[in-house]
Amino acid sequence: MTAPAAEATRRRPQLRGMLADNPVFVKELRGRMRGARAFVVLTFYLALLGAFTGLMYLAVAESSMSVSGQSNVGEVGRTLFVSIVAIEMLLVSFIAPAFTAGAISGEREHQTFDLLQTTLLRPGSLVVGKLLSAMLFVLLLLLAAVPLQSIAFFFGGVAETEVILSFVILVTTALLFSTLGIFFSSRSRRTLSASVLTYTTATLFTFGLPIMIGGVLMMFGFSLNNVQSSTTQITMLYVLGAIICTNPAATALLTQYVLLNQQTIGLFSYTLAGGETITLISPWIPFTALYLVLTVIFFALSVRRVNKIEN
Repeated sequence: MTAPAAEATRRRPQLRGMLADNPVFVKELRGRMRGARAFVVLTFYLALLGAFTGLMYLAVAESSMSVSGQSNVGEVGRTLFVSIVAIEMLLVSFIAPAFTAGAISGEREHQTFDLLQTTLLRPGSLVVGKLLSAMLFVLLLLLAAVPLQSIAFFFGGVAETEVILSFVILVTTALLFSTLGIFFSSRSRRTLSASVLTYTTATLFTFGLPIMIGGVLMMFGFSLNNVQSSTTQITMLYVLGAIICTNPAATALLTQYVLLNQQTIGLFSYTLAGGETITLISPWIPFTALYLVLTVIFFALSVRRVNKIEN
């Protein structure tokens, strides 16, 4: 066995040991899966996705009928896939914060936070245990919906790369929104106020930014082609791309467009109105980087706040 392989083998038990030795992680995960709430949420989540998928299939199959009476199955598969990912994103954006918005404030309300202070548990371990237990259940929801996404493969028009990229965007979105719930929970004395702040921020990311993006698109749509300066066009493109990469839905749609038309998941070429060609990057890459950076920032602020409370 080579040295890197031996090192990786040694790290796996250490990682499992770190999680198993975190009492908050073990307690939260066992408590979440023992009750009926987890299975009710999972059943409701899949039932809603299944019903939505059936309705979308009936609507798309009827609307995609050609003159000869044959349905464009590739278009049906692509539309079904996009619709399922969209409803998943909407559900995850509101389910993920619900698991963490009361993580710290709930301990205060139940008067158990003082007991945690008397233990040797570090603030970072407390936040990690709360966050990971919630994220594992969110991952369970996303994995449980993969068979519904796979229905699109029966019709064609969807590649495995699209499924992987959509999963990355969904997980990244859920991770940030879960961390936001932890952050506001650590700063609020009541779960209600933490939930309001968390859902307000999540709504801004999910719905507020698309309105801004739509306004920018409308403005750029009839002004970009009229701009003579290539520098101005490049600046406008970068500003528009930066705004798009802050929203998961816009990022997913533009990533799929780049994948279908440019056949790439990384860098691609774009021709300006003046004929000059520039290199751009697929939106999912800066989106993932931005959301991971925000996750780290809000996680660090949460740990700092919990540490301040203890002191």
